[in-house]
Amino acid sequence: MVVDKNEITANVKTALIEDVGQGDITAELIAEETNASAKLITREHAILAGQAWFDEVFAQLNENIHIDWYVKDGDAITPNQCLCELHGSARALLTGE
Repeated sequence: MVVDKNEITANVKTALIEDVGQGDITAELIAEETNASAKLITREHAILAGQAWFDEVFAQLNENIHIDWYVKDGDAITPNQCLCELHGSARALLTGE
């Protein structure tokens, strides 16, 4: 199934408005210039789905977030497998989480 990029963008925008609203008060406790790294690790056997939505969340929060993917949609994943690493604004990483 192919989903239009504009639909993904709209889905994520709606979700962020619902979840974060006018801002993430917890993330605002972190200095704006602070950078961080994070790893996304699975805890169960699964098939990866939704990578485009994940990428779009961080693109909308901060265009300078860099994501290194180690798997792709449709891949079987196992417990404790690292799916990707993210680098950039600590505020954006915390909000997107």
